[in-house]
Amino acid sequence: MLHINLVSHASESLTTAANPGDRAQDQAADSCLLSDPPQPLPGWKRSLDVLGALALLVALSPVLGACILFIQLRDPGPILFRQQRIGYRAAPFQMLKLRTMRARADEDHHRNHLRALIASNARLTKLDSIGDQRIVPGATAIRAFGIDELPQLINVLRGDMSLVGPRPCMPYELDCFEERHFQRFRVRPGLTGLWQVSGKNRTTFQQMLELDLRYAQRVRLLHDLGILLRTPAAVIKSAYDARAHQSAAARNTPDTRAETDCESGHPTATEHRFEADASTLARHH
Repeated sequence: MLHINLVSHASESLTTAANPGDRAQDQAADSCLLSDPPQPLPGWKRSLDVLGALALLVALSPVLGACILFIQLRDPGPILFRQQRIGYRAAPFQMLKLRTMRARADEDHHRNHLRALIASNARLTKLDSIGDQRIVPGATAIRAFGIDELPQLINVLRGDMSLVGPRPCMPYELDCFEERHFQRFRVRPGLTGLWQVSGKNRTTFQQMLELDLRYAQRVRLLHDLGILLRTPAAVIKSAYDARAHQSAAARNTPDTRAETDCESGHPTATEHRFEADASTLARHH
């Protein structure tokens, strides 16, 4: 098996550590020294990644530049947002995104929201669709169409990510993995992937893991090309769904929106509020 002991210790570690995310991340990094040798990645995949990432960066640089200028005018601060994720062979890396949230926005909101969705087995609807006050005004469309993900093309060129692969997961998500799910780390995480073109926010956390695992077990050139061709339509569909969720939340759940003191970076909503959001979203579906 690819994974030896991470699952057996993850639950205990996340319960006892002062910072569960950091402890899980350390164990994930340690566990990448695995019993079997690294599975060689196909040569065609790296060639596709480099050529595709360069082409996309050139073609989409005007769009990315315009979005950077817009965000800086609305909320001056860092251009890029760096977030630690778990990648190939369970090794951590710094994933890049275009910053679309206010400077010093608190990240615990997303952690609590995701944990509530996992616990309730609800679909993975983003906080954007229920009114995330941390987002820079006007940047919701940038996030809905995935433009904030474009800096990950740099991660692709670095070799941290691939154009197509499993979703790069957060360190604290490892506690929710079954042992077999660690097979997803046999390949590099992707900018897009089977999960993204198979419903994305219409799936649950467990369904997402199954799709990631299915991809990692069968990497083929034609499969990657098919996913890349399906991605634009999937992005448009996801943006449409996000808009529908926002409208539903505005009509039916005005009192369950996430609230944040974005200027100070301190949350004003409680974890119970996120559990209520997850339950509400589950009812909408």
